[in-house]
This record gives sequence, structure tokens and C-alpha cells, in this order.
Amino acid sequence: MRGIISRLFPADVERSGIRTGLRWKLSAAIALVGALVAIALSLVVHNAARVSMLDNARDLADERVLIAERNYEVSGRLNFPNIKIDDADLPPELREKVAEGRRATFVSDRAGGVPDIWAAVPVKGGHVLSLHTGFTDRSTDIIKDLDQALVIGSIAVVLGGSALGVLIGGQLSRRLRKAAAAANRVAKGETEVRVREAIGGVVRDETDDLARAVDAMADALQQRIEAERRVTADIAHELRTPVTGLLTAAELLPPGRPTELVLDRAKAMRTLVEDVLEVARLDGASERAELQDIILGEFVTRRVAAKDPTVEVRVVHESEVTTDPRRLERVLFNLLANAARHGKPPIQVTVEGRVIRVRDHGPGFPENLLAEGPSRFRTGSSDRSGRGHGLGLTIAAGQARVLGARLTFRNVRPAGAPAHVPAEGAVAVLWLPEHAPTNTGSYPMLPGQ
Repeated sequence: MRGIISRLFPADVERSGIRTGLRWKLSAAIALVGALVAIALSLVVHNAARVSMLDNARDLADERVLIAERNYEVSGRLNFPNIKIDDADLPPELREKVAEGRRATFVSDRAGGVPDIWAAVPVKGGHVLSLHTGFTDRSTDIIKDLDQALVIGSIAVVLGGSALGVLIGGQLSRRLRKAAAAANRVAKGETEVRVREAIGGVVRDETDDLARAVDAMADALQQRIEAERRVTADIAHELRTPVTGLLTAAELLPPGRPTELVLDRAKAMRTLVEDVLEVARLDGASERAELQDIILGEFVTRRVAAKDPTVEVRVVHESEVTTDPRRLERVLFNLLANAARHGKPPIQVTVEGRVIRVRDHGPGFPENLLAEGPSRFRTGSSDRSGRGHGLGLTIAAGQARVLGARLTFRNVRPAGAPAHVPAEGAVAVLWLPEHAPTNTGSYPMLPGQ
């Protein structure tokens, strides 16, 4: 399950381009929309206020010119300020209206955008009585104050919208981060973790739907993989008895080449059945380490010498570790067997502190193993001869997990050589932890953690 879910929920996903948080995207979107709305409303309010004031000014000018007309017709005198007869500066548009015998008003703009208010009416004798006034200082001040209030209000709307976006986006971002962290824990094999419980909260939104779907998928995968593991273990267990009987019967055959071939294949089948059972136990996460204190360099030297005296062992730095010697030996022997089967001599083992390196000088590990890790019943490419069942490194990786260790693989290439250049060897590195797992499979916590 760990391998499948790791591909579904990778812990580190590389993305090109600029990575931004959801809260900032949401805040920027709200701020942009708020700014656009504030600008649009400000323009509408500004224009509406200006038009209203101009209409009032025109009505006032119209009333004054009407009163001035009546007084002029009665007394023949101009008794209002700014009233003129046949003003040469009268706008042509207004003059045309008056020529039609109509009383009219007109607004023109001076330099600087200050409006001029004109009102005119025809009088006896073919003359034109006109009134010319400007926009009052009070009206100008009102427009300026209104514009200032609109600017301040727009800024407040943008800042408030940004703060609201950060608040809403932050809450959603926290829930998504919790969901991602829980999904990564599931990908690492913590099958008891549930994403929906991890995100918590009172508000139910689409994040809960996503968490529920992820939990359902993880449960389905767990059930399927557990069923496959049980089937594999049951088949391997059922095969033990007939394979053991086959091996016993083969040992009773008369000596000869056919007997040797039958014994060899029967032993290979028994080894395969035992390996499959071991993989099934490791997949069940029920294995526990039986811890002992050992001197790592001395332990590796003795075990390798007993296994294959031709393998060179070099202890760079000795250290004492707490681990399970039987499982550590299993990992070490599987790495040596893989190097002997798929690589080329010389095979070298290096111990440095808590790190064990096993190197051969063959064609290197296949690319799919380097990218995805060991996989059962997949030996990789023909570069490493294609023999075996792909269980050796799988078992080594599983036993390393029981020990709380980390097993990595890499190829050795000349410095600066491109990827297509053949490797000069393969290196498997076992990193033993500073704090070994307890007998219950948990890990001790350092003070302050």
C-alpha cells in the first residue's frame, strides 16, 4: 500500500513557475474585485454629484435671467450682476437656441476643467439678455471633498477585502495543508490516519468532501492490498508442504545429473516460497525488532567473512548501535547476494558510523529501481542479467523499515558524465537510525520534541 499511495500522494511534488499560497490568491482576487467595484462606484457617484450640482446651477441661472428679463422689459435697466445685453462671448450653441426665440442654458468648460454656466433669453428689439456665472467655490469644495471621501472609501474597501481574503483563504489553506499532511502520512504507511479527522473544524465545505473521498480511497486500497497479501501468504503457506515433500523425495533419488537438477530447482522453489512468506509478513506491518547493542563494524566484518571471504570490508569509523542483529544480517546478506548476482567483482563493504555501504562494479541499478525503489517480482532491466524474482531487495527494504533504517540506491558514474554514460557500479546504502525502534514498533522521542 505504501508504494501505491506514495505515487498517488507524493510527499514532494515539483512544480515549475512561481508557487503562491491560496490565501494570497484569494486575497488578491477579492482586492482586485473590490478595487474595480470601488472605482466604478466612485466614478458613478462623482459624475452624478457633478451633474446634479450643474443642474442646480443651471436652474438658478435660468431663474435669474428670467427675473432680469422681466425687470428689463419693465424698467429698461439691468439690475442683476453678470447680466449683459448682446454679450460677444456668448457661446454659439446658446446663441442659436436664443435665435429660435427660446430661453436656454448652457455649460462650457474653461481651462482647468472649471465649468461656466450660461443662461440667455431673447428680449425686445432683437437683443439677447444673457447671464454668465462660474461654478461656485463652495460647489468646487464639495466636489473635492466628495472625491477625497470616495478615494478613502475605495482604499478602505480594498484593504478590508484583502484582510477578509487573507482570513478566509488562511482558514481554507490551513485545512488543505492539514489534509495534505494527513495524506502524506497515509502514503508513508500510517493506515490508521484519516484525513477528515485531521482537518477537523465546524464548517463543512468542499474540503470535507475531498477528505472523505481520500479516506474512502485509502480504505479501499488498504482492503485490496490486505486481501492480496493474505492470498499471497496463504498460497505460499500452502506450497510449503508440497515443496518440502518434493525436496525430500528428490533427496531419495539415486545420485546423478538429473537428481542434481531436481534438487537445485526444488531448493530454489523452497527459497522462493520462504521469501514470499517473509514479504507477506513484512507487508502486514506486524514484525517487531528484537534489539541488542552491537559494535557495528565488528559485526559486519564477522558476518561478511563468514558469508563470502572474497568481499572486502573496510571500517572507516566504528560505532555502537542498538538494532536487531538477525534482521540487520538479513539486509546485509541480501545486498551482498544482489551485488554478486547482478553486479561484478570486486564487491566492497564500507562501515562508517551508522552507515553501511555495499558497492559492486557492475552495470548499475536499473532506472526504474532508482526512481521507485525495489518491487517484488521485478528484477529490472537485462543490464543486471534479469535473474531472480526481485524479492531480495524488497525483503531488504522491508527489514530496514522494521529496523527504523533507510535503504537507498544509486549508481556510480564518472564525475560530470551525462546520464547515458554506463555506470561504473552500484551502491546500496543502509542508514541505521540514531534511536532504534522499541519492541512495540514505535520510536523514542527526544526531549523537547
